[in-house]
Amino acid sequence: MNLTEKTLKKEYQYQGKILKMRVDEVELPNGNTAKREVVEHPGGVTIAALTDDNELLFVRQFRYPYETVLLELPAGKLDPGENQPLEAAKRELQEETVGKDYISLGTFYPSAGFCDEVLHLYFCKVASIGASHPDEDEFIEPILIPIEKAVEMVLNNEIPDGKTQVAVLKAAMLVNHKKV
Repeated sequence: MNLTEKTLKKEYQYQGKILKMRVDEVELPNGNTAKREVVEHPGGVTIAALTDDNELLFVRQFRYPYETVLLELPAGKLDPGENQPLEAAKRELQEETVGKDYISLGTFYPSAGFCDEVLHLYFCKVASIGASHPDEDEFIEPILIPIEKAVEMVLNNEIPDGKTQVAVLKAAMLVNHKKV
């Protein structure tokens, strides 16, 4: 069965510093037309950084859309046109620590119904922990949590951030199956 929709027209409604929003007209597989609202995002990275003591590095930070402080793995957006997600992951992690032996954990589509954002997930070992160096508009608190405790927190809905949930569970599978 053909499930593909054909884009007939794209109309941008908003173009900001990070996001673009558009309304597309598409042809459905049955020949009818429909509207699709799309948020364009440059994508991002998330890093599960594990210490020698089997602790993951987390950050606590205020997330404006939810008006609350969230517990997340280190993450950041790709710069527009940046096509080397591993380099972006290393850059983002350097805000908190230095990593080594990076392994790709694959990609993650956080909101496939309306947004084209692709998150690239990575695992690494912590080479050293130093002073935090966040961006000038970023206020974060680094926290180390044992990986098994982090898995429990994900399963108990104590970590609502989707990218963090996926990366924690994938990292735990690597560690538990001694792949790292």
